[in-house]
Amino acid sequence: MNKFSPIPEISFDPSQLPTDLFIGGAWRPGQGGARIDVLDPSTGKVIAAVADATVEDAMDAVSAASDAMPGWAATAPRQRSEILRRCFELMIERQDMLAELISLENGKSLSDAKGEVAYAAEFFRWFAEEAVRLNGELYRAPGGNNNIIVRYQPIGVSVLVTPWNFPAAMATRKIAPALAAGCTVVLKPATETPLTAYALADIYREAGVPDGVVNVYTSSKSGATVSAMLHDPRVRKLSFTGSTEVGRKLLREAADTVVSCSMELGGNAPFVVFDDADLEAALDGAMIAKMRNGGEACTAANRFYVQRGVAQTFADGLAKRMGSLKVGKGYVASTQCGPLINPDAVERIGSLVEEALKKGATVLTGGEAQAGEGFYFPPTVLSQVDADARIMNEEIFGPVAPVAIFDSEDEAVRMANATEYGLMGYVYTKDLGKGLRVSEQIEAGMIGLNRGLVSDPAAPFGGVKQSGLGREGSHHGILEFCEAKYIAAEW
Repeated sequence: MNKFSPIPEISFDPSQLPTDLFIGGAWRPGQGGARIDVLDPSTGKVIAAVADATVEDAMDAVSAASDAMPGWAATAPRQRSEILRRCFELMIERQDMLAELISLENGKSLSDAKGEVAYAAEFFRWFAEEAVRLNGELYRAPGGNNNIIVRYQPIGVSVLVTPWNFPAAMATRKIAPALAAGCTVVLKPATETPLTAYALADIYREAGVPDGVVNVYTSSKSGATVSAMLHDPRVRKLSFTGSTEVGRKLLREAADTVVSCSMELGGNAPFVVFDDADLEAALDGAMIAKMRNGGEACTAANRFYVQRGVAQTFADGLAKRMGSLKVGKGYVASTQCGPLINPDAVERIGSLVEEALKKGATVLTGGEAQAGEGFYFPPTVLSQVDADARIMNEEIFGPVAPVAIFDSEDEAVRMANATEYGLMGYVYTKDLGKGLRVSEQIEAGMIGLNRGLVSDPAAPFGGVKQSGLGREGSHHGILEFCEAKYIAAEW
């Protein structure tokens, strides 16, 4: 527990939250005795201090997961399913408290946080159903020599590394399929938002997850602890969500022991609006695709490409909507756009906007960081943005929408694909044939066709190019935590 004071705007006392490491079903301080401060981005004040794990702590977590692995893998699928279902039910029962907690340590608006809790919980319900449908295969070899039996077995101890922007959903999207498949896990959440992960660990235990099946630790020595785990032969899976830069480093680490990797990395999503689009629908979709989580999402619309005939109308409409959003503390109910995660994010986004302006862009709303306590950058729309500006080529991760103009369908596709990333794309047009044609040509793992939101636990989430490896969600998600075993048999 921590010693910090209650916060008037929220309904629970942060001092009652668990803040120690969760290893082998027990709470314990880190072996080094150090703590990591957790800040409220809305004020910049410290709200808690969590245990700072050492490499030895991380290896203890691997040992706990390894010891629990045989028993959990042998647990009947129906029993695993019922435990996952109970995790879903408990999260829904406590969704208001969890949403406030997410807003407190992450800064996102309370409405966004409530949406995240519902989304995060749904992974447990979906994979509770998948746990009992992990069917194998049986067929005759074409040459008639034998029968081919394929069984899906749990891959083994899995290391899960999650970012700060969706502290509940990024964890459950990995934990739920791993547990459904029969794997045990070690979760390392981001140090910016560890409180949600620890609160959920308490829920897992209450739901009946056996000791050692889920272990959670935070560490200021992320590189060293994760590297140590990846070089332990008991670890057979890494599932990582984060930047492409870090993903490349982890792939190199995982190569030493040939650990299976799933990665959801950076994005640079194009939002393409043709002049025959329903502009009101496109603006509705743009507000969701850009401003969900205040723009701090890998799926966020990053580059707006609008056909010349409607470009100014669209840009003005977007500026009017974004400029009217109420900016404030995330956990205040009236807030529509909360703070960014830290001061570095404010500085980085400010530099992107400044560079775009030097290249000829025009500010339609926002444009400068907000002074005072907390880490705020106002919703911003830039028009006439140069295609070579950094803001069109780097992931913004904030409430800034740069708008550029295109003339032809081929040009739109070329501009959309002019990036090393390929996670998400959006297309708006009333011509279904054109929409499907362009969707096929855009190099991305997911496309929102006349939709600003595509995330669904029943759908495969992931990217192409340097946006990642593998898929999360859907039936594909559980297979990421399985090995296919082939048995040749004759009878």
